[in-house]
Amino acid sequence: MSEGEPLLAVEALTAHYGDFQALFGVDLHLDPGGCVAIIGANGAGKTTLMRTIAGILRAGAGRVLLDGAEIQRLAAPEVLRHGVAMVPEGRKLFPSLSVEENLLIGAHERKGDGRWNLETIYDLFPILRERRRNPGTALSGGQQQMVAIGRALMSNPRVLLCDEISLGLAPVVIRDIYAAVPRIRESGTAIVVVEQDIGQALKIADYVYCMMEGRVTLSGRPSDLSREAIHDAYFGVSHDLA
Repeated sequence: MSEGEPLLAVEALTAHYGDFQALFGVDLHLDPGGCVAIIGANGAGKTTLMRTIAGILRAGAGRVLLDGAEIQRLAAPEVLRHGVAMVPEGRKLFPSLSVEENLLIGAHERKGDGRWNLETIYDLFPILRERRRNPGTALSGGQQQMVAIGRALMSNPRVLLCDEISLGLAPVVIRDIYAAVPRIRESGTAIVVVEQDIGQALKIADYVYCMMEGRVTLSGRPSDLSREAIHDAYFGVSHDLA
Protein backbone atom coordinates (compact mmCIF):
# COMPACT_ATOMS: atom_id res chain seq x y z
CA MET A 1 0.00 0.00 0.00
CA SER A 2 2.85 2.37 0.75
CA GLU A 3 6.60 2.39 0.72
CA GLY A 4 6.92 3.44 4.37
CA GLU A 5 5.95 1.52 7.47
CA PRO A 6 2.19 1.53 8.13
CA LEU A 7 0.83 3.00 11.33
CA LEU A 8 -1.67 0.15 11.65
CA ALA A 9 -1.19 -3.26 10.08
CA VAL A 10 -3.57 -6.22 10.18
CA GLU A 11 -1.94 -9.44 9.09
CA ALA A 12 -3.74 -12.74 8.35
CA LEU A 13 -6.29 -11.95 11.08
CA THR A 14 -8.96 -14.43 12.09
CA ALA A 15 -11.76 -14.10 14.63
CA HIS A 16 -14.58 -16.28 15.93
CA TYR A 17 -17.92 -15.96 17.67
CA GLY A 18 -17.89 -19.22 19.57
CA ASP A 19 -17.52 -21.98 16.98
CA PHE A 20 -18.45 -19.64 14.12
CA GLN A 21 -15.45 -18.21 12.23
CA ALA A 22 -16.15 -14.60 11.23
CA LEU A 23 -12.78 -13.46 9.80
CA PHE A 24 -10.54 -15.45 7.48
CA GLY A 25 -6.96 -14.21 7.09
CA VAL A 26 -7.73 -10.50 6.72
CA ASP A 27 -4.92 -8.09 5.79
CA LEU A 28 -5.15 -4.30 6.05
CA HIS A 29 -2.65 -1.45 6.16
CA LEU A 30 -3.21 2.15 7.27
CA ASP A 31 -0.61 4.86 6.73
CA PRO A 32 0.07 7.64 9.26
CA GLY A 33 -2.55 10.34 8.70
CA GLY A 34 -4.26 8.19 6.08
CA CYS A 35 -7.85 7.14 5.53
CA VAL A 36 -8.94 3.61 4.68
CA ALA A 37 -12.51 2.61 3.85
CA ILE A 38 -13.95 -0.87 4.35
CA ILE A 39 -16.99 -1.62 2.22
CA GLY A 40 -19.25 -4.64 1.92
CA ALA A 41 -22.80 -5.81 2.41
CA ASN A 42 -24.37 -6.64 5.76
CA GLY A 43 -22.69 -9.65 7.31
CA ALA A 44 -19.46 -9.18 5.37
CA GLY A 45 -17.36 -9.00 8.54
CA LYS A 46 -16.68 -5.27 8.58
CA THR A 47 -17.85 -4.62 12.14
CA THR A 48 -16.17 -7.80 13.34
CA LEU A 49 -12.88 -6.57 11.92
CA MET A 50 -13.26 -3.20 13.66
CA ARG A 51 -14.18 -4.82 16.97
CA THR A 52 -11.18 -7.14 16.74
CA ILE A 53 -8.77 -4.29 16.00
CA ALA A 54 -10.23 -2.36 18.96
CA GLY A 55 -9.78 -5.30 21.33
CA ILE A 56 -13.51 -5.73 21.93
CA LEU A 57 -13.46 -9.14 20.24
CA ARG A 58 -10.50 -11.42 20.86
CA ALA A 59 -8.39 -12.20 17.80
CA GLY A 60 -7.73 -15.78 16.77
CA ALA A 61 -4.70 -16.23 14.54
CA GLY A 62 -2.85 -13.37 12.89
CA ARG A 63 -1.61 -10.05 14.17
CA VAL A 64 -2.67 -6.43 14.68
CA LEU A 65 0.31 -4.09 14.84
CA LEU A 66 0.42 -0.44 15.84
CA ASP A 67 3.74 1.10 14.88
CA GLY A 68 5.12 -2.43 14.60
CA ALA A 69 4.07 -3.49 18.12
CA GLU A 70 1.51 -6.27 18.48
CA ILE A 71 -1.74 -5.23 20.14
CA GLN A 72 -4.08 -8.10 19.20
CA ARG A 73 -3.87 -9.66 22.68
CA LEU A 74 -4.69 -6.43 24.50
CA ALA A 75 -8.10 -5.74 26.04
CA ALA A 76 -10.12 -2.84 24.68
CA PRO A 77 -9.09 -0.30 27.40
CA GLU A 78 -5.42 -1.07 26.72
CA VAL A 79 -5.90 -0.69 22.97
CA LEU A 80 -7.49 2.70 23.64
CA ARG A 81 -4.55 3.72 25.83
CA HIS A 82 -2.24 2.81 22.96
CA GLY A 83 -4.10 5.29 20.75
CA VAL A 84 -6.84 3.38 18.90
CA ALA A 85 -10.35 4.75 19.53
CA MET A 86 -13.61 3.49 18.09
CA VAL A 87 -16.86 5.19 17.11
CA PRO A 88 -19.28 2.25 17.44
CA GLU A 89 -22.18 1.49 15.17
CA GLY A 90 -25.32 2.91 16.77
CA ARG A 91 -23.34 5.62 18.64
CA LYS A 92 -24.03 4.16 22.12
CA LEU A 93 -24.22 7.45 24.01
CA PHE A 94 -25.03 7.55 27.72
CA PRO A 95 -28.68 8.71 27.93
CA SER A 96 -28.33 10.01 31.49
CA LEU A 97 -25.46 12.34 30.55
CA SER A 98 -25.42 15.65 28.72
CA VAL A 99 -23.62 16.17 25.42
CA GLU A 100 -20.65 17.68 27.24
CA GLU A 101 -20.55 14.90 29.81
CA ASN A 102 -20.60 12.31 27.03
CA LEU A 103 -17.67 14.08 25.41
CA LEU A 104 -15.72 14.22 28.67
CA ILE A 105 -16.09 10.46 29.07
CA GLY A 106 -13.80 10.17 26.05
CA ALA A 107 -11.06 12.16 27.79
CA HIS A 108 -10.72 9.57 30.54
CA GLU A 109 -7.94 7.80 28.64
CA ARG A 110 -6.52 10.92 27.02
CA LYS A 111 -3.06 10.52 25.52
CA GLY A 112 -0.94 13.57 26.28
CA ASP A 113 -1.85 17.13 25.38
CA GLY A 114 -2.99 16.54 21.82
CA ARG A 115 -5.18 18.76 19.71
CA TRP A 116 -8.57 17.45 20.76
CA ASN A 117 -10.40 18.95 23.71
CA LEU A 118 -13.86 20.40 24.29
CA GLU A 119 -13.08 23.63 22.44
CA THR A 120 -11.66 21.95 19.34
CA ILE A 121 -14.55 19.45 19.27
CA TYR A 122 -17.01 22.35 19.44
CA ASP A 123 -15.10 24.08 16.63
CA LEU A 124 -15.36 20.89 14.57
CA PHE A 125 -19.09 20.48 15.28
CA PRO A 126 -20.47 23.93 16.28
CA ILE A 127 -24.00 22.62 16.90
CA LEU A 128 -22.67 20.64 19.86
CA ARG A 129 -21.62 23.84 21.60
CA GLU A 130 -25.22 25.04 21.39
CA ARG A 131 -26.55 21.71 22.65
CA ARG A 132 -23.84 20.94 25.19
CA ARG A 133 -26.26 20.95 28.16
CA ASN A 134 -28.86 18.78 26.43
CA PRO A 135 -29.09 15.05 27.14
CA GLY A 136 -26.94 13.27 24.57
CA THR A 137 -29.77 11.07 23.32
CA ALA A 138 -32.19 14.02 22.99
CA LEU A 139 -30.38 15.18 19.84
CA SER A 140 -31.06 14.24 16.24
CA GLY A 141 -29.36 11.14 14.87
CA GLY A 142 -26.76 13.21 13.04
CA GLN A 143 -25.97 15.29 16.11
CA GLN A 144 -25.65 12.15 18.21
CA GLN A 145 -23.18 10.83 15.66
CA MET A 146 -21.15 14.02 16.04
CA VAL A 147 -21.09 13.45 19.80
CA ALA A 148 -19.89 9.87 19.29
CA ILE A 149 -17.10 11.03 16.99
CA GLY A 150 -16.16 13.82 19.36
CA ARG A 151 -16.12 11.45 22.34
CA ALA A 152 -13.64 9.18 20.53
CA LEU A 153 -11.48 12.13 19.49
CA MET A 154 -11.28 13.39 23.07
CA SER A 155 -8.78 10.60 23.80
CA ASN A 156 -6.48 12.15 21.16
CA PRO A 157 -6.21 8.87 19.23
CA ARG A 158 -3.65 8.08 16.58
CA VAL A 159 -6.19 5.82 14.85
CA LEU A 160 -9.95 6.51 14.72
CA LEU A 161 -12.16 3.53 13.84
CA CYS A 162 -15.56 4.68 12.53
CA ASP A 163 -18.19 1.99 12.17
CA GLU A 164 -21.14 2.87 9.90
CA ILE A 165 -21.18 6.56 10.81
CA SER A 166 -23.63 7.42 8.00
CA LEU A 167 -26.11 4.62 8.67
CA GLY A 168 -29.70 5.87 8.77
CA LEU A 169 -28.81 9.54 8.33
CA ALA A 170 -30.10 12.00 5.74
CA PRO A 171 -27.73 12.89 2.86
CA VAL A 172 -27.28 16.48 4.05
CA VAL A 173 -26.29 15.25 7.53
CA ILE A 174 -23.87 12.70 6.07
CA ARG A 175 -22.27 15.48 4.07
CA ASP A 176 -21.74 17.58 7.21
CA ILE A 177 -20.21 14.66 9.12
CA TYR A 178 -17.84 13.68 6.34
CA ALA A 179 -16.80 17.32 5.92
CA ALA A 180 -15.01 16.88 9.26
CA VAL A 181 -12.79 14.06 7.97
CA PRO A 182 -10.10 16.30 6.38
CA ARG A 183 -9.79 18.33 9.60
CA ILE A 184 -9.44 15.16 11.66
CA ARG A 185 -6.71 13.92 9.34
CA GLU A 186 -4.94 17.29 9.48
CA SER A 187 -4.66 16.80 13.25
CA GLY A 188 -2.55 13.70 12.60
CA THR A 189 -5.26 11.14 13.31
CA ALA A 190 -5.55 8.33 10.77
CA ILE A 191 -9.01 6.93 10.04
CA VAL A 192 -10.55 3.57 9.22
CA VAL A 193 -14.18 3.94 8.20
CA VAL A 194 -16.73 1.21 7.57
CA GLU A 195 -19.14 2.44 4.92
CA GLN A 196 -21.93 0.75 2.94
CA ASP A 197 -22.19 3.76 0.61
CA ILE A 198 -19.59 2.89 -2.04
CA GLY A 199 -19.61 6.37 -3.56
CA GLN A 200 -18.93 8.00 -0.19
CA ALA A 201 -16.14 5.55 0.54
CA LEU A 202 -14.43 6.25 -2.77
CA LYS A 203 -14.60 10.00 -2.13
CA ILE A 204 -12.91 10.09 1.25
CA ALA A 205 -10.48 7.15 1.29
CA ASP A 206 -6.91 6.79 0.11
CA TYR A 207 -7.39 3.05 -0.05
CA VAL A 208 -10.44 0.80 -0.11
CA TYR A 209 -10.98 -2.77 1.07
CA CYS A 210 -14.06 -4.71 0.02
CA MET A 211 -15.12 -7.58 2.27
CA MET A 212 -17.47 -10.50 1.80
CA GLU A 213 -18.10 -13.38 4.18
CA GLY A 214 -15.16 -12.47 6.40
CA ARG A 215 -12.60 -12.14 3.62
CA VAL A 216 -11.09 -9.26 1.67
CA THR A 217 -12.28 -9.75 -1.90
CA LEU A 218 -10.77 -6.60 -3.43
CA SER A 219 -8.45 -3.81 -2.36
CA GLY A 220 -6.78 -0.85 -3.98
CA ARG A 221 -6.72 2.88 -4.45
CA PRO A 222 -10.09 4.31 -5.52
CA SER A 223 -8.62 5.55 -8.80
CA ASP A 224 -7.46 2.03 -9.65
CA LEU A 225 -10.76 0.25 -8.96
CA SER A 226 -13.44 0.04 -11.61
CA ARG A 227 -17.11 0.12 -10.70
CA GLU A 228 -17.48 -3.34 -12.23
CA ALA A 229 -14.67 -4.78 -10.12
CA ILE A 230 -16.12 -3.24 -6.95
CA HIS A 231 -19.61 -4.53 -7.78
CA ASP A 232 -18.30 -8.03 -8.39
CA ALA A 233 -16.26 -8.07 -5.17
CA TYR A 234 -19.15 -6.62 -3.16
CA PHE A 235 -21.67 -9.19 -4.35
CA GLY A 236 -19.35 -12.13 -5.00
CA VAL A 237 -19.90 -12.19 -8.74
CA SER A 238 -17.53 -14.41 -10.67
CA HIS A 239 -16.84 -14.28 -14.40
CA ASP A 240 -14.95 -17.57 -14.47
CA LEU A 241 -15.92 -19.78 -17.37
CA ALA A 242 -16.90 -23.38 -16.78
